[in-house]
This record gives sequence, structure tokens and C-alpha cells, in this order.
Amino acid sequence: MSEKAKRSGRRTLATKRENLIAGLWGDELEELNIWSRHEHDGFTTLPRTLTYINRILDFLGGSGSPLSQTYLALWCRVFDEGFVEIRDKEAFAYESGFSGQRAVTTWSGRMKKLKELGFILTKPGTSGEFQYVIILNPFPVIKNIYENKEKDERYNALVGRMQEVGAKWE
Repeated sequence: MSEKAKRSGRRTLATKRENLIAGLWGDELEELNIWSRHEHDGFTTLPRTLTYINRILDFLGGSGSPLSQTYLALWCRVFDEGFVEIRDKEAFAYESGFSGQRAVTTWSGRMKKLKELGFILTKPGTSGEFQYVIILNPFPVIKNIYENKEKDERYNALVGRMQEVGAKWE
């Protein structure tokens, strides 16, 4: 499918959604304070399958070591190049759900696991081991992890959602 056809299809779907919203909320719509990436700053691009990826990450992290909050914190800071610069480990630990004396240590452990599993690449800097981070495409990483293991409900749910949104493994 050409890029022009894809854009046209997206516009058609957007128009359908706008019409549905107008039909459901009608006169109220003008009074609602709806968040729009076209009018507000502070947005990033996230995979529509992120919730499914996070379920897999929490499973791979093992009991008592969920990885999804740390992964989400990275995605909330990523730029279009897939790059995150971490200058404040305490802030990242907090955003990942950790507080107290061991917050940074716990966060560092989750970052090591994400790196070990192949979801991120890191380079050290003056702020520590994880100052520079590249978030890799999670689909080939997950495909590789599941290559020699039984496909469970988490994997199958991801495959189903990928079909819905048109995501590809590569």
C-alpha cells in the first residue's frame, strides 16, 4: 500500500472517530478539555501494543521483579530516534515506581534485566552505567525470546493485538 493510500485511510478513520465522538457527546464536546497532541506539548510515540509488551516483560522479570514500570518510564522519555539520556537516576527510579533508600539500586537492577533481555542498549556516562539508552524495537526481541519456548497466552495476545493495529515483527 502506498504512503498516500495509508494517509487517506488514516484521515478516513480519524473522520469516523470524530463523527462518533460528536454523536456521543454532541453539545458537551466544546466544553470538554480533551488532550490533543496537536494543541499540547509533552507527547511521545508509544507502541499501541505496549500494554501487551509490558505483560510479557513482567513475566520475564520473574516473581517480585516487574519490568513494565521501568520500561514505561523509558518510553515516556524517548525521542523519535529511540534515544534516552538519563542524567537523574533518582527521577527515573521514582518514575519507575521506586522510592526510599534502595530506589536507585532497585531501578538499576530492572535496567540491567531489560538490557540482558535485549530490550535496550546502554552506554555509561558521567551519570553512571545507564546514562545513554537506546530502546530497541520490542517485537523482534520478543520473537527471539519466544523462538525456543512455548507460546503462552501473553505471546498469543500480543500477536492478536499486533494484527489489530497492523504491527509487524520486524
